[in-house]
Amino acid sequence: MTKSDLKSLVTQMYHELLENIDTQQEPNKEQVITYLQDAVMTIQNINDGDIDSVEHAKLAFTNTYKEIANKTLLSYQHTNNKFAKLTQIHEETIHSYENQLIDMPSIKEKFDEIQNHMAKEVQRANQVISELSTQVKKLEESSNLDSLTKIFNRRALDTYLQKLCEKKELEYELHILLLDIDDFKHINDKYGHIAGDKILIFVARLLRKTLRDGDKVFRYGGEEFLIILNRIDAQTCQKIARRILTLISSNQLFYQGKSLKVTMSLGATMYYPGDTAETLIERADKALYKSKQNGKNQMHMEVKNGI
Repeated sequence: MTKSDLKSLVTQMYHELLENIDTQQEPNKEQVITYLQDAVMTIQNINDGDIDSVEHAKLAFTNTYKEIANKTLLSYQHTNNKFAKLTQIHEETIHSYENQLIDMPSIKEKFDEIQNHMAKEVQRANQVISELSTQVKKLEESSNLDSLTKIFNRRALDTYLQKLCEKKELEYELHILLLDIDDFKHINDKYGHIAGDKILIFVARLLRKTLRDGDKVFRYGGEEFLIILNRIDAQTCQKIARRILTLISSNQLFYQGKSLKVTMSLGATMYYPGDTAETLIERADKALYKSKQNGKNQMHMEVKNGI
């Protein structure tokens, strides 16, 4: 990693540590130690050659948005400068007629000219903003990242699973976890969609911190997340799944002075030779449904029929 990459990584970890402390009602040094230990593990597991990591993609995505935002601000600034000049012309016109007999036709001509200039500038600014908005929309459609949580999106998942299943057989075991936030609609209805968005961001960050660098986290849709765990056995998969559920339920998120209790239900399965993306997701979804039916805030693992 380059010096700038290391500085960016450390800066991000510093801010996330402060945010983690702020979200706890009674933070303690053990929580800080655990975070730092996880941070050390994360750095050790970074693959310098993996340019497709979430953080690299996040950085590129963020920089692109900053560039577009700067263009928007420059457009507004240019228009504001024009308005300032037109205002000056306006004042000069009034001043020039203060000590003269009023010539209404001339005054009307001057003000019509000013109004036309202002209308053209507003139209130009709106056109630029419209073009930049289209660029943002295209960026979101082509990006592999979810714009809210900054983790991989459904588009990235479909591509990843398609390439995975094309291999037919893998040299190692691979498991997927499908997670769904419990009672998310109730939270949205009670506290509003801003609270719901904060929970989604909170869950995404916690998942990224918990998992190894080689594992992938996706926002599957709505309040659902999907995790791909590489090179682990079924026992380790279950251990990781339970740890995730414990971490989520034991961390409290505060919104407008109120503590939001968040839990998730989880369905797990593993890849079998001949699986397609659809069969994999279908088994994980079936396992998730059983977790929901059995009381939520728990996991269930589904195996392939006949195995």
